[in-house]
Formats: sequence, structure tokens, C-alpha cells
Amino acid sequence: MMFYPPEINPSILSADFRTLGHQVHLLTEVGARVIHVDVMDGHFVPNLTYGPVVLQSLNRTAGPAVWDVHLMVSRPDEVAPWFFIDRVKSITVHAEVTAHLHRLLASLREAGREAGVCLTPSTPISALEHVLELADQVLIMTVNPGWGGQSFIEAMLPKIEALAEVRNRRGLGFHIQADGGLDLETTPRVVAAGADRLVVGSGLFSASDIAARFLELHNCAHSRE
Repeated sequence: MMFYPPEINPSILSADFRTLGHQVHLLTEVGARVIHVDVMDGHFVPNLTYGPVVLQSLNRTAGPAVWDVHLMVSRPDEVAPWFFIDRVKSITVHAEVTAHLHRLLASLREAGREAGVCLTPSTPISALEHVLELADQVLIMTVNPGWGGQSFIEAMLPKIEALAEVRNRRGLGFHIQADGGLDLETTPRVVAAGADRLVVGSGLFSASDIAARFLELHNCAHSRE
């Protein structure tokens, strides 16, 4: 059975943009090593966020952290190369928006990035049957993508469990990431289901002390090991 220690990936979508660099710095000081970046185009999802220039600016305050870029865009084949920049460790694309998913995942690996693929709540894991060997990370959305602060969708727990079973049965090594509605209550539940990368937005940045909340979430995730 595949096992990775769970890690908390703060999502800056829910951060206070007035002090974004400072907040990223605080989190890296208490152990955050992978920061999740939701790139939205206002077309695939009903929101518009940021691009590579923001990450290049944040590199100055991010300490040892690297970026985990989640492309919620309609043309990931065109947008992905924009993020072949310093500190971008992984790039995740949606299975729902490209007819050439196999080629795109291969190109991300060739560019030296971890190749991630994401499923919205309505997309079954069977959609990935023929590309899982190319995936370094599979992201299961536990809310509908587009904005933060949504409630966790309970039906995604068996989906994570089913994906973990497929990974173990086929002897594959991809990480399972969960994103949406994660907090102190839902985090240990997705870990128990099989997720090891936990994207936390409002459940982290809504706290008055985000550094302390990060440590709480970390301890909460590891309590199920």
C-alpha cells in the first residue's frame, strides 16, 4: 500500500492580498513548504485571479517554499508554459478541458514539473484510466471550483477512497490531493480516505493567527497516521 506523510498546502486564494507576501512568509516560517496557487481565467470557472508575475514577485518573500499551480482555465495547453518559472514545482490541469490530456501531462514532465490532473466533483475517476501513469498528482475537488469558502462535499470521500484503491492495485506512485472545504474537522477525514496533500484556504486564512492554525491543521492531519 502506498503511503505518503500528509502535508498542508496553503491556498493563497483565501489570503488577504493587502499583505500577501507577509502571510506567505509567516507560513513558511512555521513549516509550509508547498503553497497552492489557483489560477482562474473567468471562463472555465466564474472567477479571475492572478498570473506568473505575482509568483515571481512573491518569490522574494517565500523563503524555501515552492509553488503548486492549479490551472482552472479553458486553454491549459497555452497557459501552462507561462508558469515554467522559478519555484513552480507542480502544475495541475483539469481533465475536463483538454482533448490532449496525455500529451499535456507528458509536456509538463518534460519541462521538469510535477504533472497534476484534477477532477471536478462530477467527473469520475475512470476519466483518468489511461493517463494515471503520467500523473505525479491527482487532485480531487471536494467543492465545485471557482471560489473559496464553500462547504465540503461529503460524496467526495468515497471518490478519494476509490482513487487510492486504484493507485494501490496498479502499483502507481501519484500523490492524492484534496481541495475545498478543508478545516480542522474535514482534514483528518480526507487523510483517512487516502489523500496526502491537503489544500486549505479559508479554513486557514480565516484564523486570526494563520501560523498557529497551520500548525493545528498539520497536527490534525498527522493524528490519523
